[in-house]
Amino acid sequence: MQYKERYFIGDMSKICNISKKALRYYDQINLIPSHRHDYNNYRYYTRESLLAVPVIKYYKQMGFTLEEMKEFIEGSGSNVFKSIQRSFRAKLRELEEEQEKIRRKHVSVNDWYELIREAEMVIDNSITEVSVKYVETQSLLFQDQMFKNDIKSSIINLEFTQHVEDVNNEITGPVIIRFSSYKDRIENRDQNIKMLQKTIVPCDEEHSYRFGGEMMLSCYHLGAHEDIHKTYMKMERWAGNNGYLLTDISFERYVTDYWTTRNTAKFVTEVLIKATRQGMPED
Repeated sequence: MQYKERYFIGDMSKICNISKKALRYYDQINLIPSHRHDYNNYRYYTRESLLAVPVIKYYKQMGFTLEEMKEFIEGSGSNVFKSIQRSFRAKLRELEEEQEKIRRKHVSVNDWYELIREAEMVIDNSITEVSVKYVETQSLLFQDQMFKNDIKSSIINLEFTQHVEDVNNEITGPVIIRFSSYKDRIENRDQNIKMLQKTIVPCDEEHSYRFGGEMMLSCYHLGAHEDIHKTYMKMERWAGNNGYLLTDISFERYVTDYWTTRNTAKFVTEVLIKATRQGMPED
C-alpha cells in the first residue's frame, strides 16, 4: 500500500473498513482527531490517523470502551502501565463473569435439548416396555414437601423455585419427584415427597440428595399424568412375573411436561422403582 500525506474521510472509511459516522464520532471525542484544510475547511486525516485504526479495532475486539481506549492510547499520567494493568485485570474479571453466565446458559439449553430428543425417541418408537436399568449416581438439590395429588403444581413448583433461589443456585434438567409410597401414588393418596433437580453449581451436602447408583425398574409413561397408575400397575405385574421385588419408594422423572408444552399427549414421564431379584438381599 502506498501512503499519502492526507486522506479525506471517504478514503479513511474505505481503507480502514469503518463507517464515516464512526470516524466523525472518533474525531468528536478526540480519539482519532482530524485536521482541516486552511482554504476550504475540509476534514482530512494523516498517516498517523490511519495507523490508529487497527489499534482501536484490537482494543474493541477485547471489549474495551472508547473511553478506556483513549486512556491507553494517550498514555497520560505518571503510572501509565499500572493504570493499564488495573483496566486489564478488571476486564478479565468481567469476561470471566460473562463466560460463567454463558456456561450456565449452555448447560441449561443442552440439558433441555437432550430431554426433547429423548421424548421424541420415546414417542416415535412407542417405548413403553418395562426394563431393568442401572441408574447413574447424581447429587441433586432436594426439598421435602407434601404431595396433595396436584401434579402440575408439584412439577411447576413455586415453593421449590423459592428454595432454589434461597440456596443461591440455578436448576437444569428434568424435575424428579421421589414418592415415599408408589402404592399411595396408584391410589392418588396424599403423601410425603422429595422434590429433586440438578443444579448448575454443585450444592452443599445439607441440601443434596444422592439419586441413583443402583438397579431400578424403568418404564416410560406417555401422555397425561392422570392415568400414570396404569404404568405403575404394569410394572408391578412385570416384577411379579419376572421374579423381582419392588421397594415402596418410586421416582417420576419428567422428560417432557408442563414446562415444555401444554399438549399432554406429548408428555413423557419415566417411572423408576428400585428392584431386587427375589431371594437376593437388599442393600
